[in-house]
Amino acid sequence: MPQFLGRTLAIARKEVRQLRRDRLTFGMIVGIPLVQLVLFGYAINQDVRHLRAGVADLAGTQHSRLLAADAAGSQVVDIVAQAETVEELETLLRKGRISVGIAIPRDFDRRVQQGERPPAQLLVDGSDPVILGAARGIAALPVENRFRPILPAAVRPPERTFEIRAYYNPERRSAVQIVPGLIGVILTLTMVIFTAIAIVRERERGNLELLITTPVRTWELMVGKVLPYMFVGLIQVTLVLLAGWALFRIPIRGSLVDFYLAGALFVTATLTMGLLVSTAAKTQFQSVQMAIFFFLPSILLSGFMFPFDGMPRWAQYFAEILPLTHFVRIVRGILLRGASLVEVHRDLWPLLVFMTVTLSLSVVRFRKRLD
Repeated sequence: MPQFLGRTLAIARKEVRQLRRDRLTFGMIVGIPLVQLVLFGYAINQDVRHLRAGVADLAGTQHSRLLAADAAGSQVVDIVAQAETVEELETLLRKGRISVGIAIPRDFDRRVQQGERPPAQLLVDGSDPVILGAARGIAALPVENRFRPILPAAVRPPERTFEIRAYYNPERRSAVQIVPGLIGVILTLTMVIFTAIAIVRERERGNLELLITTPVRTWELMVGKVLPYMFVGLIQVTLVLLAGWALFRIPIRGSLVDFYLAGALFVTATLTMGLLVSTAAKTQFQSVQMAIFFFLPSILLSGFMFPFDGMPRWAQYFAEILPLTHFVRIVRGILLRGASLVEVHRDLWPLLVFMTVTLSLSVVRFRKRLD
């Protein structure tokens, strides 16, 4: 027994010394719990507020303007766009510029006076059921006493101010929201890990020294590492898309060509991130750790699980750096809202910038490590 304890403690001391020398692993031990605590404690908020909204005030009266002001005063929505027609509001919804549209008809005052039905409408992007639930709070806004001057004495005001029109997912099926975003989540995890261990595996197996002696340049090596996994990523995209359509009847309202072009760009961006990780890690275990460290903020801040508009500003700014944030918007826009690639172009160029920066950093770091 003393010999057993002595040998066991000796191995334990060796592991402690190794962990103490391995700064990257020690950083992950401390960093991952702290990152999760900060993200869940500060950035994740189920009480959704400040949804981007547009207003189409066709009445243009004092009371219609008061109604729009009351909606903004609830802090559930922020008015970020003005539209001339309801069709313009629908276009803004399809492009993803707004999540809620406030449509006030020309006969708004007359509808208030009749008191038979809600005098205005809320156009809601129903692809996210959480947003639809938050919009119901606005719909319940009462017709306050400020509208009493235009109400006949014998007429009771409407019980609700807004009638809700849910677009893209009127049944409020969670799968419609989750499955398209899940494509990006799966690709982020698998693509980053695949390429994160690519350079490290070559180094551990001794193949990297052989590649150094060949005429292959750094850019050619990096692109050659990425190309096979691009096709792997597109295969995964197809599998998830087909399974989502067959099992959950996920609608495909947009162009599949646009969808695959956006998917190829996203796959490339995540692959280059994996290459950058592989130039920093010394072992395959470290590369997997770093990939998970990148994956956690991506899944929590991208809008896949929690509404993006409900996060604090600093979390939104950080999330704009992550490729998954933009791909979730793109894939939901194309598949669920029927948007074209041109209409979601605002989320394409950040993917291009991210891919260019990470690939360039990978090449620079790879050269430094070989000097």
